[in-house]
Amino acid sequence: MKNENNDLKLSPSIRKNRKVFEELLGIGVSFDVDYRTLKILEKEVDIYYITGLNDKDHVNVIIKELLELNEVEHAKSSKRKVHEVIENRIVNYQVEEMDKFYDANTQIMSGLIVIVVEGYEKAFAVDVRSYPGRSPSEPDTEKVVRGSRDGYTENIIVNTGLTRRRVRDDNLRFELLRIGERSRTDVAIAYIKDVADPGLVQQIRKKLEDVKVDGLSMSEKTLEEFIVDQKGNPFPLVRFTERPDVASAHLFEGHVIIIVDTSPSVIITPTTFFHHVQHAEEYRQSPTVGTFVRWVRFFAIFFSIFLLPLWLLFATHPELLPPDFSYIGPNEEGNIPIIVQILIADIGVEFMRIAAIHTPTAVSTAMGLIAAILIGEIAIKVGLFTPEIILYVAISAMGAYATPSYELSVANKLARLSIVLGTAFFGVPGLVIGFTLYILFLTKTISLNTPYFWPVIPFNARALYNIIFRLPVPLDKVRPSIVHPQDDKRNN
Repeated sequence: MKNENNDLKLSPSIRKNRKVFEELLGIGVSFDVDYRTLKILEKEVDIYYITGLNDKDHVNVIIKELLELNEVEHAKSSKRKVHEVIENRIVNYQVEEMDKFYDANTQIMSGLIVIVVEGYEKAFAVDVRSYPGRSPSEPDTEKVVRGSRDGYTENIIVNTGLTRRRVRDDNLRFELLRIGERSRTDVAIAYIKDVADPGLVQQIRKKLEDVKVDGLSMSEKTLEEFIVDQKGNPFPLVRFTERPDVASAHLFEGHVIIIVDTSPSVIITPTTFFHHVQHAEEYRQSPTVGTFVRWVRFFAIFFSIFLLPLWLLFATHPELLPPDFSYIGPNEEGNIPIIVQILIADIGVEFMRIAAIHTPTAVSTAMGLIAAILIGEIAIKVGLFTPEIILYVAISAMGAYATPSYELSVANKLARLSIVLGTAFFGVPGLVIGFTLYILFLTKTISLNTPYFWPVIPFNARALYNIIFRLPVPLDKVRPSIVHPQDDKRNN
């Protein structure tokens, strides 16, 4: 619901303005919001600020410059109006005029200071932001052996700067929106004007403008659920990254990036399944090594989904095994059915993952040793698990951790459990149906009008070749057609 104060305009009376600001900002109640009144050229001037979001040294310089006007003779005798003299004296490259309380309040809450001059019906917003936060560092989940060590932070200004360092194109655009009736979170849409599809940009812009929510409490994840129609689909329909080089590479391809203030992860749109299985490390090595690393990762992802169901099928139907592979399967009957052992062990790995997230770093290594050695070893000795169960569950877990996208690894885990249950109850038909439904689900998924399983379905030979093999950069001359770039040729 639109606030009745959204269209309320400032008054020439500074006392009326002061009363409204005090009520809207909670001055006198909130200890960090306040204002300072100065006497400049016989006029009262109020400066509104939030202590935790401003650069106090910069604010002090502005105050000093304004007070010096009282000592400058030509300022006193100037025929210009006081507000014009003050505006010209503000030491800052970014000064904006506004005439509405809503706009002024939003700027104050964003870390700017607002200067109100007696007798003038507009206010000056001056950018003196100094957000608390950390400096750029390498993301924990996207590390590379060789490459840049900077990563996005929780500051949208820093993040746009990190992106512009890599994309020094005058066609790079950052459109700023404020989303959230109460949070008024800064959200930037980034794209290269003469590369990105205008229809895609307009579609994303429209979706963001239509967002109606109190606030983005979980930043980019909350926003994602408004952008794409997730419903019950566990697969990630957008890609998250904390690496500026990865985001920049997608900008060059024609993708649209969404940067949300307070989040170190940016959203890449649109994306397919195969965007989530690529990693920056492949492009930091030679093409041959990059291709090898990519193939190993593909096999790891395949094993994370289908190894356990296949082993379960052969363990419960040994007649399907060729004689040379008769060693596959448990050598002795356990006290618990195999399917129950698999489910307990697989969910146990998830217990370990969740525990590792919530365990302080200093003791996480010790916790891992306890879980892996003591619990696993004792569980085998007491007959809870057979050794092969631990082996194949561990390989499947390693394949999941080798998946670059955390969201995709969790979705694949759910798919694996479903296929395991189907195989346990229906044998070969259950495995075949489970595999088929997995592929059909991926092919039927659409993200921002983009087929999720492209370039397999719909088939695109050139793009599929680029996925299987990491091409040398000089030979990669065509942008992906799936994003419908305006300029499909790379300038190399």
